[in-house]
Amino acid sequence: MTPEHFDQLVDSILDDLPEWVVEEIDNLVVVVEEEPTPDQDPRGEGLLGLYEGVNLAERGDYWGAMPDRITIFRGPHLRLGLSRAALRAEVRTTVLHEVAHHLGIDDDRLHELGWD
Repeated sequence: MTPEHFDQLVDSILDDLPEWVVEEIDNLVVVVEEEPTPDQDPRGEGLLGLYEGVNLAERGDYWGAMPDRITIFRGPHLRLGLSRAALRAEVRTTVLHEVAHHLGIDDDRLHELGWD
C-alpha cells in the first residue's frame, strides 16, 4: 500500500468516528509516519500507534498548549501481512485505541465500546 493510500485509509477512519467522539476531541493532531523513532519504540516492538499528550480526563488549564499528537505508523502495519480488509480493520483498531487515550478512556471501557 502506497503512503498516499495509507494516509487516505487513516483519513477515512477518522471521518467515520462517531459524532460523540468528534465532539469531544480537543487540540489534537493525527499524523502518519513510516516508522516509530527509537525514542517512541525503545524496545523495537513494532509500535502501530502512539498517543502523546495530556488526555482530556486529566487536563486542567490547557490554553495555549501544543496539540496532543496521535501518530499512526505505516511500516509496522504493513509488515503484519494482512489482506486489505484485515489491514483496514487493524488500522481502525489502532486509530480508535489512540483516540481513546486522548479522551481518557481506559481499556475496560474500550472493550465495552467494541474498540479493541
